[in-house]
Amino acid sequence: MAPNLDEDNSLFNFVVQDGYGVKGMVDLGLSKVPAPYVQPPKERIDKQNSRMCPLQPIDLSKLDGPEHDRVAEEIVRAASTLGFFQVVNHGMPIELLEKLKDTAHMFFGQAPEKKAVYRKGASPSPLVKYGTSFVPEKEKALEWKDYISMTYTDDVEALQQWPQECKEVLLEYLKTSVMLVRKLLEVLMENLGVKPDNSKIDALIGSKMVNMNFYPTCPDPELTVGVGRHSDLGALTVLLQDGIGGLYVKVEDDIENVGKKGEWMEIPPIDGAIVINVGDALQIISNGTYKSAEHRVRTTSTKSRVSIPVFTMPKPSEKIGPLLELVERDGARFRELVFQDYMNNFFSNAHDGKNSLHFAQVNN
Repeated sequence: MAPNLDEDNSLFNFVVQDGYGVKGMVDLGLSKVPAPYVQPPKERIDKQNSRMCPLQPIDLSKLDGPEHDRVAEEIVRAASTLGFFQVVNHGMPIELLEKLKDTAHMFFGQAPEKKAVYRKGASPSPLVKYGTSFVPEKEKALEWKDYISMTYTDDVEALQQWPQECKEVLLEYLKTSVMLVRKLLEVLMENLGVKPDNSKIDALIGSKMVNMNFYPTCPDPELTVGVGRHSDLGALTVLLQDGIGGLYVKVEDDIENVGKKGEWMEIPPIDGAIVINVGDALQIISNGTYKSAEHRVRTTSTKSRVSIPVFTMPKPSEKIGPLLELVERDGARFRELVFQDYMNNFFSNAHDGKNSLHFAQVNN
């Protein structure tokens, strides 16, 4: 039954509880943004007064060659300042990236009941969750986004339990993404003066998850956000964005030739490039050397947008804290904690910038 778009409870039940999502609402025909999606003015994204991030993509084919040190330095600088960078010649076939975008559009274009099978509390698999916004029950204004999230345990379970329509292409993407993350973490750990052995990297990326995000067209993008201000909770995130754009990152401190503190910059879509960003777990492990990046997503009125992130993070049971070598040198900026506790705090609150990181900070 179609909801009353002017009645908040009716709309919430239709979009969230019944699993129709934002796309289901948009498909009813919208001329204006429903009240639950109108963001407070300070959370809106001003496209006119933001600029493109000037950083050029990093060519990973030069790693392990004569230019290794220069490329490694670019990776370290980006992870230590903005926390966001793009890479090319990353080892992922371009055909795979195009197929991923097509698969995302195909999945979200299905009948609502096909997707709603996987909604929270109803999904036949604990590995698969379909939803909308971030924590809808706790948000003052909802995010203009639908998503499906798949947790990786092993290949067999993924092929058995992930949705039939997308499991094979997403599994290939996840596995190639993890190879890329390992390569980047080797560089980042080595810069910290730590021998980047497999056990240390495994501890950082013991859990993997792949999402497909769908941002339907919006009648008034100035009033909404696709994703609110947040940092990711894991080690490194690998993100494929389409050509539409709308991903914004906040400059935490002045960065020469890049941007000023507090400025929001758009990460421009670049054909064939993959976006990498630092998460909270890597900031904690590195004792603050690497910066998790506060970012958000704008909506668009012209064409539905997709993005496909792979999140790598410690296992829930893993203890994380600053590396001993760094604590001895600089003192601990973060406390040691069980990652499950960090996750519980992260997922029980609405997006609010990098506030989640306060949970792990040492109070000086």
